[in-house]
Amino acid sequence: MATQHSRSAARFMMAPAVVLLLGWMLVPLIMTLFFSFKKYLPLRGGDLGWVGFDNYVRFVTSSAFWPSVLATLLIVGGVLIITVVLGVLLAVLLNQPMWGQGVVRILVIAPFFVMPTVSALVWKNMFMDPVNGLFAHIWKFFGAQPVEWLSEASMTSIIMIVSWQWLPFATLILLTAIQSLDGEQLEASEMDGAPPLARFGYIILPHLGRAITVVVLIQTIFLLSIFAEIFVTTQGSFGTRTLTYLIYQRVLESQNVGLGSAGGVYAIILANIVAIFLMRIVGKNLDA
Repeated sequence: MATQHSRSAARFMMAPAVVLLLGWMLVPLIMTLFFSFKKYLPLRGGDLGWVGFDNYVRFVTSSAFWPSVLATLLIVGGVLIITVVLGVLLAVLLNQPMWGQGVVRILVIAPFFVMPTVSALVWKNMFMDPVNGLFAHIWKFFGAQPVEWLSEASMTSIIMIVSWQWLPFATLILLTAIQSLDGEQLEASEMDGAPPLARFGYIILPHLGRAITVVVLIQTIFLLSIFAEIFVTTQGSFGTRTLTYLIYQRVLESQNVGLGSAGGVYAIILANIVAIFLMRIVGKNLDA
């Protein structure tokens, strides 16, 4: 058992890391709160004094606020559905014995290590370009008119791009969970004559409950701040302007740091609401 002296020594050695971590988190948050109550225009007069809650009122009453919140939730929900469903199917497939299994797993997981900016550029220029893109050539091969993906199906395009990047993460987590499943259960059910769909629905899927919960929670945290894919492809046009991109427009394009800071506080509130909802509804699987 640890003595009082060893516990005190452990706290002393951990203190610098804890202080650094708290400073890394709290300083930007405090500065955001500070500037959210000020009218700060760097290129148009600088600090123009305190305005109270005026920035919050202006931001939430803006005609772009609620559409940006809706766009954010649509992207998060669409990506989660695609990555969880396809992730489960890919994990089950990759768990089957096959030739070159290790190489196939590496190829499936590889997109997760591609930077968001690079993946968005690849999709924009190589796949979704209406003239030279792969999809355009496929459409022309079947005698159809190529689709202007980033304007005619902008939200679908963003969801496809982000899902392609996050699908390997979901697959990796779910594959690890499947590999921890007791093989004797599957063998016993197979000997009893249970069909493959029954084995999947009654044994594999319940076993993946906690892994799916982890995937949903982690991906939601990162997807709420999606920015690079939208900046590279649509630049917030055609209904794809998320809350993060709206904050970027207010801070850098409009040069209104106070208004953008108020938007940042709203983004923090939205993230906490979504996190609490997920922990109450989905996160119960972690205690099962």
